[in-house]
Amino acid sequence: MTQDPAVRDPRPLVLHVVYRFDTGGLENGVVNLINHMPVSAYRHAVVALTEVVPAFADRIRREDVELVSLHKPAGHGVKLYPRLQRLFAELRPAIVHTRNLAALECQVPAAMAGVPVRIHGEHGRDVDDLDGTRRRYQWMRRAYRPFVHHYVTLSRDLAGYLDQKVGVPAMRIAQIYNGVDIQRFHVQPGPRTVVQGCPFSDPALFVFGTVGRMQTVKAQTLLAQAFIRALQLQPAQRDRLRLVMVGEGPLRTEAQALLNAAGVGHLAWLPGERADVPNVMRGLDCFVLPSLAEGVSNTILECMASGLPVLATDVGGNAELVLNGNTGDLVAAGDAELMASGLLRMSADPARAAAMGRAGRARVEQHFSLPAMVGAYQALYDRLLADRTI
Repeated sequence: MTQDPAVRDPRPLVLHVVYRFDTGGLENGVVNLINHMPVSAYRHAVVALTEVVPAFADRIRREDVELVSLHKPAGHGVKLYPRLQRLFAELRPAIVHTRNLAALECQVPAAMAGVPVRIHGEHGRDVDDLDGTRRRYQWMRRAYRPFVHHYVTLSRDLAGYLDQKVGVPAMRIAQIYNGVDIQRFHVQPGPRTVVQGCPFSDPALFVFGTVGRMQTVKAQTLLAQAFIRALQLQPAQRDRLRLVMVGEGPLRTEAQALLNAAGVGHLAWLPGERADVPNVMRGLDCFVLPSLAEGVSNTILECMASGLPVLATDVGGNAELVLNGNTGDLVAAGDAELMASGLLRMSADPARAAAMGRAGRARVEQHFSLPAMVGAYQALYDRLLADRTI
C-alpha cells in the first residue's frame, strides 16, 4: 500500500497547474517560485495539461518536485475531470494554483476532490482578447468564479479587469509582481559581453535585442518592420544599428523573411532559442518588447536587472515596470512607424540610454526582487491555508 503523502512528508503541497510547462514568462515565474521558496515551507508539484518539456523542467533545482504531463487534446478539458480528480485525491495538495484561462477549468475537479485552497493566477492577456473586452472570456471566468477561493494578478491592470469585468470582489484579489534574480541578471561593466555565435561584437555598434517566444502576441514581426523602417529613415545607420531576436516560434521564419526581403537580413541575428539568456542580455545596448499584450513581463525585469534601457509598447503592466522617459521609452502597440522612431531616438543618445539602464537596475533592486515575490506568495499561501483550517 502506498504511504499517505501527508504522513510521509507533513509539509503542505502546492500543485501548480499550467497548460504547458515550457519556455515562457509564466512558466519561468513558477520555476523561480519553486526554486526560491524555503524548502521547509512547502512541497511543490507541477501538472501540465499538455506537456512538461524536460529541457525546461531541468531549470527546477529541487529534487522533490513531481512533474505530470496529461497530454490533453485541443478543446474543453471536461473529459480530463475524472483523471484530475483522482490525481488531486492521490496527491492531496493543500493548494491548487492554476494559471491563465487555459488552466482555469481545473478548479472544478480540484473542488470536487476537496482541495482546501484553490487559487487562480492571471498572468497576461489572451492573443484574441488583447484589451479584455471579449465577452465570451469574461463569461467563462464568471462561470468558474465560484470554484476559486482567491485570485493572483501580476499587474494592477489585470486586477482591475477581474474586479470590473469579471465581478471578483477586490478582497479576493492579490496583486503580486514578478521577481527577478538580480544575481543571475546583472550589469556588465565595460563593453558589451561577446555572445557566442553573435556576429555583432564590435563596440562601435548599437545593438537592439528582444527575447521571447516568437508568437503573434509578442509581435516580433512588427519589430522587424520597425528596424527596416528606421534604416529607411536614416540609411547612414546601416553601418551602426543591429538587431538580435532570440526565441523560437512561428514568427521566426516570417521575421527573417521580412528582413531578408528588405536587404537587411545580414544586420540581424535570429539564432532561435538560447539557454544563455543572461549573457545575451549583457550583449545588448537596448532591450525592445514589441508585444501587443502583456501582464507583467519577466523579460523586461530581466533586462532592467541587466542594466539595459527598455523600448516597449504601452500595454498591460509594461507602464507599471518601465517609467517612461526614466528607465525606458513606451510607444503605442502595433505601430511600426512609432517603434522605428523609438529605435532611432534611443540609439541617437547612447549616454541617455545608459542612464536609463542604470535607473532600471536601481528600480528592480528596490521593487522587483525575487525575495519580495516569494515572500508575497508564501504569505498568501500561509494566510489562505490558515483561514481554511480555522
